[in-house]
Amino acid sequence: MNPLKITNHISRTATILAFVTAQAFGQGATDSLRITLDEAIATALKNSYEIQIAKNEVSARTLLNHYGVAGGLPVVSATLANTEQISNVNQKLNTGVEISRKGAEGNNTQAGLSAGILLYNGNRVVSTKKRLAELQTQSSELLNAQIQNTIAAVMTSYYDVVRQQSYLSTLNTSIAASQQRLDILKVRQQAGMANNADIFQAQIDLNTLLQSLQDQQMVAQIAKTELLRLLTLDTKSELAIRDTITVDQNVQMNTVLDRLAVNADVKAADHQIRINQLIVKETAALRYPTVRLNTAFNYSRNQSGAGLTLLNQSSGPNAGISVAVPIYNGGVFKRQQKVAEINTTSAKIQKDIMVRDYEANAVRMYQTYKSSLQQLDIQKQNYDLSKQLLNLTMQRFKLIQATIVDLREAQKSFEDAGFRMININYAAKTAEIELKRLSNTLE
Repeated sequence: MNPLKITNHISRTATILAFVTAQAFGQGATDSLRITLDEAIATALKNSYEIQIAKNEVSARTLLNHYGVAGGLPVVSATLANTEQISNVNQKLNTGVEISRKGAEGNNTQAGLSAGILLYNGNRVVSTKKRLAELQTQSSELLNAQIQNTIAAVMTSYYDVVRQQSYLSTLNTSIAASQQRLDILKVRQQAGMANNADIFQAQIDLNTLLQSLQDQQMVAQIAKTELLRLLTLDTKSELAIRDTITVDQNVQMNTVLDRLAVNADVKAADHQIRINQLIVKETAALRYPTVRLNTAFNYSRNQSGAGLTLLNQSSGPNAGISVAVPIYNGGVFKRQQKVAEINTTSAKIQKDIMVRDYEANAVRMYQTYKSSLQQLDIQKQNYDLSKQLLNLTMQRFKLIQATIVDLREAQKSFEDAGFRMININYAAKTAEIELKRLSNTLE
């Protein structure tokens, strides 16, 4: 074999590999958006519609958390009415005087300023105010939960893009080996040492890998589109991500289980229990008397152009206490109280269900996490060995000391080892992310 020809073929192989790699990773795109994980999380937290809705809910609950909404502040109102009238007057008095006039003008003016304050209603105002405060705190916890969920979703999607790009890297290495095999066989054919069948098979293997590369490019682009959706960016944008998957190996199951109590969803469930308990108190207060202090200042002026009373005007303050005692309404309040108690029990059960499911999920995720970490070290060794085996077999193939079958088997082992290592690494990372989400420690 001519060493110069082999060198030329290998140079062409390097050129093809560089072109394929540029296509796989979008290096030729001038409008690519380069982004890191921290930047992706910051963008999602800024743009997320779900977080914006949760923030609006916090703002609304904060505004409603007020004694006025609970009914504990005075209610002041003013009234003003003015009536102009024209009437026909016909009056006969017992004194014998008779008054008769058509089209007599008249005016009636009424004005008043009233104020009322609740003095007692079975502490219903106190319970309502506490419930409004619980609703505000619960909305803050739900916002925190949404933030944690958004961070977890972005991290999972981001590392999925890294995983898909790692697949591309493995395929590119295998394509380079197949191209070298084809080039070597062509050189051998020129020297009369290889037949067309070997070249045809090598070309078929190369074409199959190129097709797999195109399929994987599509999968990687879909993963990028999903990440763009989570970031609320234009899904037609080009993303450029350069990163590797690094797993935190210090996550402990006992720590995760102990921190479930501070999980935002669990804390929101605790607030829901207290909200329902306060609704029970509010409903029970409906059966108590309601005492109000009412005061007002009224002004009245009635003027007539004819008749016995030509002007009647009065003004002055008044005050009084009103008491409303519920006596009977068909047992509605009592039934509402029992329903509120049932809802409280249901809220406690719902929290128990959530804690049960979160604990089970934490155990499952930790089992996946530990198993993946244990496999990862072995798989990394297999990957390194398979890569060395591929390089060694390629060298032996160049020296006609290995067959085509040997080289194809080495390629297959390299591809399988690469895919398994990537998948195990990604599984460990997603388990780590979920464990930190459950323990409310994602940052």
